[in-house]
Amino acid sequence: MVHVSVIGCGNMGSALVRGLARNGTHTVTACDVDPQALEAVSELCSNTTTDLETAAEADIVFSVVKPDITASIVEDLDLSAEQTLVSIAAGVSTDVLEARTDATVVRLMPNLAAESGNMAGAISGETIDDDVVAVLEEVGIVVEIDEDQMDIATAVNGSGPAFVFYLLNAVKQAGVSSGLDPEKAEVLAAQTFKGAAETVLRDDRSTDELIEAVCSPKGTTIEGMNVLRESTVEETVEAAVIAAEERSRELAEEVSNE
Repeated sequence: MVHVSVIGCGNMGSALVRGLARNGTHTVTACDVDPQALEAVSELCSNTTTDLETAAEADIVFSVVKPDITASIVEDLDLSAEQTLVSIAAGVSTDVLEARTDATVVRLMPNLAAESGNMAGAISGETIDDDVVAVLEEVGIVVEIDEDQMDIATAVNGSGPAFVFYLLNAVKQAGVSSGLDPEKAEVLAAQTFKGAAETVLRDDRSTDELIEAVCSPKGTTIEGMNVLRESTVEETVEAAVIAAEERSRELAEEVSNE
């Protein structure tokens, strides 16, 4: 049984704790300076603590704190070469952290769906242990990427859920405007997004081929797709992703200049 600690139990940290607790196959220590944050996850953990030394006893240590304090937290942890540090800090490279710890450093960009076991996670690092991959796969799907691709991954899967929530809400509101009950419209929209995403993951066809499969000639879907294809929605979504990527690069520059 792998001992895991999560340092920082805000939105993302608590999502990781909840996701890891779903199967009960690990011992999880939650660490935070905020007693209320620890109380919120206490029933899901083997231990909660405000002490970094206690958190540093784990085999795999997740650092889930803000980028501007990540380096100092890592220095204070005093980890050994037998341990793995997993950092989720946007813009903080593995090089920056490797200079501050003896542990193997893995960089992770997760998202909040870790709580339900549906995380899309991107990882990078010189050495990625099988135990780390196994732990991460308990909270979702992970793909290994190069370090220099982490900024765009931060935008695609890290920021991506917010963009999806925005689009999902637009579909819901269209239903409400035409008479659907708001709660029922939300369920229909959310389940449709979920089902469509599952189809993309499980089907060998491209997204263009899947669109065509839904669009019957002279049917309802093709009419809606014509509106989308004549709009600038694709360019707008791409611009949102690129803006998030650029901000990740800015964060990296801020960290390197400290």
